[in-house]
Amino acid sequence: MSTEKTDQLKFRTRAIHVGNEVDAETGAVVPPIHMASTFQQPGAGEWGEYDYSRSGNPTRAGLQRTLASLDSGCGALAYSSGMAAIHGVMMLLEQGQHVVAGCDLYGGAYRLLHKICSRSGIEVTLVDLTDLDAVRAAIRPETKLLWGETIGNPLLSIPDLKGLVAIAKEQDILFGVDNTFGTPALIRPLEMGVDIVMHSATKYLGGHSDCLAGSIAVSDPDLFDRLYYIQNATGAVLDPMSCFLLSRGLKTLDLRVREQTKTAGQLAAWLETVPGVRRVLYPGLESHPQHALATSQFDGHGAIVCFEIDGDFKQTAKTCKATELFRLAVSLGAVESLIEQPASMSHASYDPADRERFGITDRLIRLSVGLEAVEDLQADLLQAIKQGLAS
Repeated sequence: MSTEKTDQLKFRTRAIHVGNEVDAETGAVVPPIHMASTFQQPGAGEWGEYDYSRSGNPTRAGLQRTLASLDSGCGALAYSSGMAAIHGVMMLLEQGQHVVAGCDLYGGAYRLLHKICSRSGIEVTLVDLTDLDAVRAAIRPETKLLWGETIGNPLLSIPDLKGLVAIAKEQDILFGVDNTFGTPALIRPLEMGVDIVMHSATKYLGGHSDCLAGSIAVSDPDLFDRLYYIQNATGAVLDPMSCFLLSRGLKTLDLRVREQTKTAGQLAAWLETVPGVRRVLYPGLESHPQHALATSQFDGHGAIVCFEIDGDFKQTAKTCKATELFRLAVSLGAVESLIEQPASMSHASYDPADRERFGITDRLIRLSVGLEAVEDLQADLLQAIKQGLAS
């Protein structure tokens, strides 16, 4: 099928067919997994389409075509993890340069910026991305990258992407976003002028807690070439088996995310009525400070729900441990529902002062809503909250 024809297909159709073409040799409707690490060349100094799997692999190439199509990019790269993908973006920077990043930020990204990139003389300023004036004020002459999340982790803040795009273009800096919570099923930032979109593909894109992966997509060919050069030089590529698992997960992405989003909305509204719950954070609720923006910017509000209980650190931890259907685990976006305490788990790498400054409280709980029946999830949370707050 020609590129022109595939571009006209709907999202969920492209997720199944683009990059998953019928195998020309056997007619297999699922492409073979190419486990080869190296490929025979036509002659000394003559290079074929593939030469060494770090530089390119047929299975990874098919996946990357799918990812580029779903993110509306000119190209995509598959990485060994989401953090490897973010690191690939940060390696565009040089010593003495500066990053402005959102303060509602995944703990691993916080650690990378503050504990690893800082060793190379790259500075970072964390700012509330929902405050465009604060973002503009944080940009310096040496700022080269604005980095944020389409839905902040863990407080689920929603930045105005078009407003941030305008600032980035005005200041002539790159703007990249982590769209793990949003997924390309609900929002495609490249279509809004964002330069780089990244996913921890371990989460919704894979969707089954069995594949560690990351991805980056861009719409500028020159930027793609720069990122490919870094990835090839450093080697953080996705292995063929994980590429297969991720390709398989993408085929049901749209269906899964929409069903999970529906359940998440029901759970969030219900949690607002539960005794012992002091605050619920979910972009689909009218109580969310950026509800109107989220509704206009996304095609759905996502499947992550956060809430605070009327308890302390230990009671919050006890609540998380008391669930039976929600698995107490980091990660998110899979078919089974997960629960965690950010302060002690996903965001433990934050300096304590920064957790307090940015509102990541000890009583905060993050839910990743899976595909279970909403009634069962409600019953599980209710008994866990009662256990956690019992004294």
